[in-house]
Amino acid sequence: MFTVDVELGERSYPIFIGQGLLGKPDLVAPFIGKGKVVIVSNDVVAPLYLDQARQLFPEHDVAKIILPDGESNKNLDAISHIYDTLLAGKYDRNTLLVALGGGVVGDITGFAAATYLRGINFIQIPTTLLAQVDSSVGGKTGVNHPLGKNMIGAFYQPRCVLADTDVLTTLPLREVKAGLAEVIKYGLVYDAPFFDWLAENSKGIGESDSALLSQTIKTCCEIKAAIVAKDEKESGVRALLNLGHTFGHAIETASGYGNWLHGETVAMGMTMAADLSRRLGWIEPNVALRIRSVLEENFGMPVLPPADISVEQYLDLMLSDKKAESGKIRFVLLRAIGQGVVEGDIAPALLKETLTAGDNLCR
Repeated sequence: MFTVDVELGERSYPIFIGQGLLGKPDLVAPFIGKGKVVIVSNDVVAPLYLDQARQLFPEHDVAKIILPDGESNKNLDAISHIYDTLLAGKYDRNTLLVALGGGVVGDITGFAAATYLRGINFIQIPTTLLAQVDSSVGGKTGVNHPLGKNMIGAFYQPRCVLADTDVLTTLPLREVKAGLAEVIKYGLVYDAPFFDWLAENSKGIGESDSALLSQTIKTCCEIKAAIVAKDEKESGVRALLNLGHTFGHAIETASGYGNWLHGETVAMGMTMAADLSRRLGWIEPNVALRIRSVLEENFGMPVLPPADISVEQYLDLMLSDKKAESGKIRFVLLRAIGQGVVEGDIAPALLKETLTAGDNLCR
């Protein structure tokens, strides 16, 4: 087992990574408190892992809230359902919420914890690769709005994160690939040797080799923990972790939440970011092409955005993005593999070339 600490003073917390962790109640015992425990999950994960998760709390009264699966259900209705259940059951401030699921469940549960009775404790038990390497760590919580992804939320840290790699064995291949997009992001913006290692080990990682996956998750969590410790609320270096997300969130919103997995649109967005970086002259054409090749060929990810999104749609949605400032779209781009930058002054003509490049992205 690996342990990675997120250092945030009094709000610091550990990330436990390894096999069989759902069978180790001693890991979460220090973070439970004296109140009731409510596990929030969805109708796909709960039949697989709810009973095991309950066993982490042998001394406590454990209730459950089961949400419908999918990004299309990440909205204020889900939050209201959690509030209704907690209020009807007279759950007090000593209550612990437990997020058992992927990024959607984690984001919803975290936001409910941040806002119920002005804040109660929660822990993350992520069950997808994307959630284990990214969304469960760092305290970003929230829900979508019809006009934009993750527009309603809060920064609110969990008490701990329990990343049991055994649960990834039931994850569909499409979900594994989606999670790997967020993994590759870390290498592209922060750690070139890690990007090279991922490319070299893509076959084993894609086949869910347990040792390679554990090492992958550990490295991602170490990078994110270090960045969050420096910039918890994304006023500086943490913004780099949004590589591919400005384009990707626009694709998700335009296509309708749930038609593409988040990681799939991030892969498309990273390809578009590499293309725009090439057009700016910041990276060489062969570097941009290598990035697309690793995403598309090594890991089998979709890299081409839907052809039916217009330039006008992209611009409108990206101007509504949380990262936009003073009427300018801010992109995370690349000066090199391992060197991400945030840039808000992009020539419209170059941006339009990327938005309309289609299969010529990075070529």
